[in-house]
Amino acid sequence: MNLTNLQQEFVLHFGEMGSRWGINRTVGQIYALLFLSSKPLNAEQITDGLGVSRSNTSMGLKELQAWNLVRLRHVPGDRRDYFTTPEDLWEITRILIAERKKREIDPTLTKLRELEMTGPKGDDYAEARIAELREMIELMTGFYDDMEKLETERLVKMMTLGSKIAGLIDKTSGAFALTKRK
Repeated sequence: MNLTNLQQEFVLHFGEMGSRWGINRTVGQIYALLFLSSKPLNAEQITDGLGVSRSNTSMGLKELQAWNLVRLRHVPGDRRDYFTTPEDLWEITRILIAERKKREIDPTLTKLRELEMTGPKGDDYAEARIAELREMIELMTGFYDDMEKLETERLVKMMTLGSKIAGLIDKTSGAFALTKRK
């Protein structure tokens, strides 16, 4: 399998970025190759296209499947497993956010709650900072939960409003403050 220059640059960049995102370089490259492929690829095609070992390809595909970022496909008349990525970019984004939340945010929130409930006492400053951090993460995860429930079209519309929403909040906060003073 020969990659075009565009594909090769994208795949190499994704491999480099993968290590910054906490995944193996080869895993990032496998994902990038599948993302750009117009048809599902089997492990042999991936191995050949990236010039990596078959075992690296297998391990990378397993990791991507664990993240729900690749889909197993069967090609009629072929017994090999083929892989592809979701077509919808918003679905991919939602998967990534959900998986990062599950793997990084949720355990941290659990630990913060545990420290507040059963941790050593006597360090008022540390206790206050832990409580403050837990409250902020709970606020953010609550917002995430609300956004996760929105249909993609409504979420995109909300995101495109961006600073207009902030302006509206500023205006309503000012109106609230004025009515409170009276």
